[in-house]
Formats: sequence, C-alpha cells, structure tokens
Amino acid sequence: MEDLNAQVVAVQPNKIKIHIKKIEDFQIAEEKLRIGSYLRVADANELAMIATIENFNIEPVETVEGCTELKYVIEAVPLGMIDESGKFIRGGDTITIPPKSVEPANVQEIKAIFEETLETKVRFDFSSLSSNQEIRVPVDGNKFFNKHIAVVGSTGSGKSHTVAKIIQKAVEERSGSYDGLNNSHILIFDIHNEYESAFPNANVIRVSELILPFWLLNSEELQELFLDTEGSDHNQRNIFKKSIINSKRFHFLGEKDKKEKIHFDSPILFKMEDILKYAQEKNEEQVPGANSMKAGPLNGKLSNYISRLEAKIYDKRLDFLLGEKVLNISLQDVLKQFIGYKKDNETNVTILDLSGVPFDVLSITVSLISRIMFEYGYYYKQYKNSLSQENDVPILLVFEEAHKYVPKSGQVKYRASRQSIEQIAKEGRKYGVTLLLSSQRPSEISETIFSQCSNFITMRLTNPADQSYVKHLLPDSMGTMIDKLPSLSTGEALLIGEATTMPTIVKVDTCDKGPSSKDILYFELWKESWRDIEFNSLEDIWKKK
Repeated sequence: MEDLNAQVVAVQPNKIKIHIKKIEDFQIAEEKLRIGSYLRVADANELAMIATIENFNIEPVETVEGCTELKYVIEAVPLGMIDESGKFIRGGDTITIPPKSVEPANVQEIKAIFEETLETKVRFDFSSLSSNQEIRVPVDGNKFFNKHIAVVGSTGSGKSHTVAKIIQKAVEERSGSYDGLNNSHILIFDIHNEYESAFPNANVIRVSELILPFWLLNSEELQELFLDTEGSDHNQRNIFKKSIINSKRFHFLGEKDKKEKIHFDSPILFKMEDILKYAQEKNEEQVPGANSMKAGPLNGKLSNYISRLEAKIYDKRLDFLLGEKVLNISLQDVLKQFIGYKKDNETNVTILDLSGVPFDVLSITVSLISRIMFEYGYYYKQYKNSLSQENDVPILLVFEEAHKYVPKSGQVKYRASRQSIEQIAKEGRKYGVTLLLSSQRPSEISETIFSQCSNFITMRLTNPADQSYVKHLLPDSMGTMIDKLPSLSTGEALLIGEATTMPTIVKVDTCDKGPSSKDILYFELWKESWRDIEFNSLEDIWKKK
C-alpha cells in the first residue's frame, strides 16, 4: 500500500524482503510490529499470503536520483494463504509476482490461522499468542495426546506450571453436560512432590501407601536389584535364577503342565525367604568325597551374595517392594491404584510421589510401574480386539525431570527404567499408552525417547547444548526462532509439532492451582529471626524412612 510506504522488493521460496520508508506509518494497524509479527502480502487478484517477520534491518538504498537514503528492511517467512472464504491454508505459493501490497495482518486474519483452523471437537486450548494474548492458539487434541509430548525449559521458565495446566485442562474437558469424572487417565511420576497442590482431588500414592510386588519384576530388574550387575559372577546369577524358578513353581497352585512352563520372567508369586534359604544351603553344602564328606562346589563362595540379599530383604525402606503386604495384593489391585480405579477414590489423576523412594531403587521402581502400564495397554487392546472393539481407556504417563530416569548415558543404574520407557516411546502409542516428558536438560535425555516425541513445548533455554538439541526439531525455514529461546519470559514457550498449525511463540495460561515448585527465598529467610528446629520430630520421620 502506497500510503504505508511499503514495497516487496524480493520474493524467494522461503523468504520475502520488504522495504519501508516510514515505519511509523506502517504501524498504523491493530498490532505493533516486532519480530514474529504477522504481515499480509496481497497480489493483484487480492489473493493474500500471511508471513511472519523474521529479521529487521536498517540499510542504505540508492534512489533514482542517485542519492542514498536509509530504508527499513523487513525479512519475512511465508506461512500460508488466506483463501476466498477467509480460511487459512498452510503453505502454498500461488501468489502472483510482483505482489501488489503488504501491510500488518489484522486480528481476524491472525485468528484465522489459529482459532479457525481446527474443528471444535478436536480443539484443545491451553495458551494464547504471545504477541497478542487475545488470540487463542489451540492444538489438535487427538494429535497432541496420542503422540508423545516433550516439555523442556530451564529452571524457573514455568515448565511445571505448563505441565499442570495441560493436565488440568484435560481433566476439565467434557463431550457432554454430565457431572463427575471424564475418561482421562493420567499417571504423574512426581520426583519432587510438586503436583499434589495442583490436583487436590488426585489419588496421591506415597511410599508408605505404595504396594509394588517384587514378584512382578522381570529378570533384568530382579538382577539389578539383588545382584552386582557390574560383576561377572556366573555362579550367583545361576543360583539366583534357579532359586526363583523353583520358588515360583512351589507356590503355584495351578495345573501341573502349566507349572512346568513357569520361567524366570513369569509374573507369579515367589518368596524371598526361599531365595535366601537356597543360597545359604548352597553356601554350606557338603557333598560325598572319596573317604568322607567334603565342601560342595559353591561352599563359602556365596557369602557376599547372601549379604547383599539380606541387606535388601531386611531394609525397611523397601517395604513397599519387599514387605509382607506385597504378598497379598492381586495384579488387579496393582493396576487399579495406578490407573485411577482405587475403590471409593476414583480419579482422573494419580500422582506417584517418588520423593521418598530410595535413590538406589528409583530406576527399578520407575521401570516396573512403566512396564506394568505398557503391558496393561497391550493386554487391554487384545481384550477389546476379541470383542471387536477399540481401546477406550488410553493413559498418559507424565515423567517429571525425565533426564533422571532416562538419561542419554549408558550407566547400568539407569538401564531398567531406560529400557521400559524406551519401549513405551517406540510402541506405546498403538496400545493407548503415551508419554509426556518434562525436563530442564533435553540434551541429556535418551535420544531414542526424544526422537519419538511429536509435540514440543520449548520454554526458556539458556544452555547452548540444549538450544542446539531443540533446533534440529524445527523446519529449516523457522530455524531462527530458536534464537528467541534464551529471552522468553516465564510462561512463554515455542510450540512445535504435529498438533500445531505451525511453530508459534505462545503464552501458557495460568494454572487454576499451581504446583509447589517455587524457589526457596534464601536471602529473605536468612534475614528473619533465628528459628528453632524440632529435632525430635525430624528424627522420628527420618527413622521411619
């Protein structure tokens, strides 16, 4: 438009260059110009292309008279076309050259990009456009939740609040006007005990209430828990394996032919007392010699193994895994506590408080629960298929601080959890089990898992390695958006993925009730008067652990 002094001077497949004489006049529009603002480029047929500002420069331009004057130069990235009906269509290059006019896009045109692109029935809304918070930025709810999600950002960027807001909105959604629970099922692995305040109606499972039977552990998890997995003592492994199979068969009450098929990984009850007794017998075994009894082949060679077994069995911190109560719980009850079907306490959200789980068994705990959820999805799908029906109870697993469960490093202590979660990442979707990974260090997460995520909410990232890791997720044409990551304010995020219309900087809505993740105010607390500590009470809680 001539009165706005704007002219398109170059058109490339992924870039439009615009000269502007008076930037003040060009800003006479509904939106002030900034990096990321939207422009409307029209041709003689009034076909409109929407582009977003990527760069802004001031450079000298030679006039017809041979003089030099300063021009404002904008480089914009084409996003898509506005058709005759006002609907936004991503992509397209049907605009004729040269374009007739360029001006800031109005609010209605920007809304057409985001709010009017998705059908109402699939629209899931938890954020607004950062540059204009009157404009909502919904995502396709099906493509968002049935694909794995990653929420990444540095400490203080609003990551936990974003996760909480997404879950709160999911729980609130209804397809009808009924009261009560919808059919969402979300299990949060809460390593810092942050999310209870955000979900007052959730089923919170603390270590004191957790019942996780050791007899459901697979061979890898059992060996990681009870053996020195970095050692190479085959005698210990063989004795351990044989004793578990014998115990499972002894306590099995089913048919004889089924008993003979029981193996190391069979999810059948066995008793740790049997395992310890068998090891002690082999460690003290006497066998016939030429003239008298002599020490057996393993006599005295299993002392360290026995000590390790005893240390685990009698460790009160592991009662949730090895205590008496795990002998009397059914597989059904195990499933119900994690999926939200706990008797008289049905809930959409289950919070697994991992803050009280000893660090040396954290990986195994996460591994077992994750694997149980995967196998639930697998067998539930089989059951529904037998009825010619689809899986109607999908589950979202939320892993807070995911880099602590599934790090990129190949350390043995993380092997169990990494294997279980990687299996869900690769196969879980087809069985109705998906992941939401939250982490402040995306570059430290297992690449196998991260590569399976299809939707990303990237908040402020200050570490160059993390920025670089996220950059390769963006389309080449939008790569410069990564430059904004260090300067995003709290609650702002770059929304990327299959569920979004296009990569967009958004402002995540404030939580109804936020997680308790705020920083401790050291300096303010230090300035206050001396406070006494109830050491007796502290000691009582400490010893219970």
